[in-house]
Amino acid sequence: MSAAVMRRICGVTCAISGTRSIHISPICAEQVMVDGLSLNYQVAGDGTKVALCLPGALGTIESDFAPQLKNLPNHGIKVVCWDPPGYGKSRPPPRNYTMDFLRNDATIAANMMKNLGYNKYSLLGWSDGGISAMMLAATFPQHVERMVLWGSNAYVVEEDVKIYNGIRDVNKWSERMRAPLEAVYGKEYFKAAWEGWVDILTKIFKEKDGDLCREDLAKISCPTLIVHGAKDPMVPLYHPHYLRDNIKNSQLIMMENGKHNIHLRFAEEFNKIISEFLHKDSSLA
Repeated sequence: MSAAVMRRICGVTCAISGTRSIHISPICAEQVMVDGLSLNYQVAGDGTKVALCLPGALGTIESDFAPQLKNLPNHGIKVVCWDPPGYGKSRPPPRNYTMDFLRNDATIAANMMKNLGYNKYSLLGWSDGGISAMMLAATFPQHVERMVLWGSNAYVVEEDVKIYNGIRDVNKWSERMRAPLEAVYGKEYFKAAWEGWVDILTKIFKEKDGDLCREDLAKISCPTLIVHGAKDPMVPLYHPHYLRDNIKNSQLIMMENGKHNIHLRFAEEFNKIISEFLHKDSSLA
């Protein structure tokens, strides 16, 4: 393997797992039954604006959104965050990687919010969570006020699949990169779940022309903010530009020094950006 390829793979793994860590939130976790599944969720704050956080691949409440749970309530935002089915404490059952697993997440998340009594809310979607957010916004537009996406994409091409398969073998990751996710899942489940994620994205590329949610974009009616790290090694720049060009009433903000985890690495700046967006007068959008 060339040095250039190794540098790229190392950069991607750092973006995915090396910057995640387990933050124990002072907010007590709760469980809610949705479509026969026991889902783990947390709520922080009592603001008038409600925002649902949707994490990335194998992501959890603690690993993916600790800075948002801690600080966004100070900006008048009530933050709701979940562990998607098969992730974090929303187990058992284990994650079921079907061709429609992200669309299933979108439906289950919408039903969870309904069960919790939230009729109108915004979406904060990172990476895989951004894909489900777009599907949710397109399918349940009456419930979605605004949407923020980062590190996300509507399709995968050969370049993306090469990135994923380059980091499929977690045994090649450094201990520092593996540790946060192994702490949540244990070595065996983490390895199987990660390989399952890479394999299903590869299958979608081969059997569905890489289409994740292209047709959903035209159905999104809520004001949408796309934030992207210019140095993101996991999601190349053509993805945020495609979202900006195909979601009406959307805008793109680039964070020049950001990688895949901009909401963790630059939490204060990121939280300020999305807080201003969520509170913006819709008539001025």
